[in-house]
Amino acid sequence: MTEPPAHGSVVLREFTEADVRLAHELGQDPYIPLIGKLPARPTRQEAEVWVRRQQSARAEGQGFAFVISANETAVGTIGLWLRKLSEGIGIVGYSISPGQRRRGFATDALKAITPFAWTVTGIERIELYIEPWNRGSVRAAEKAGYRNEGLLPAHHEIGGALRDMLLYASP
Repeated sequence: MTEPPAHGSVVLREFTEADVRLAHELGQDPYIPLIGKLPARPTRQEAEVWVRRQQSARAEGQGFAFVISANETAVGTIGLWLRKLSEGIGIVGYSISPGQRRRGFATDALKAITPFAWTVTGIERIELYIEPWNRGSVRAAEKAGYRNEGLLPAHHEIGGALRDMLLYASP
């Protein structure tokens, strides 16, 4: 990758050691630790381990993890995950720091990662999974051109319970 993916107000960049601060911010949110591997209220060591895991995702064939940067400030994360690549599917997931929400960063990040995803060999479709109550994420996906393909009952385990998810597909 020569030019980092970018759109509107954001640039998607690789993780650095400085992103331990971002891990702390995201870990304070009650929901974000439930949907990924970031511990709730992480210690410095836990945050460092999480950052290193993001840094190694590509080399380990898991996908592409990016920091969403706006005006050189880390405001969230977005990833293109390849666990369904054998089916031609890339899965995008994203999180915005609680203090940075409602500024269009998620929409811009989706608009940045989507063209990048189409350059990954084997991807024929891009999917997002969003809980129905998450109106902010639904708005971001729709503004980025993703289509709602319906409700998947009891589709993802989140916080120890199976949750319904809306399936959104690439524009």
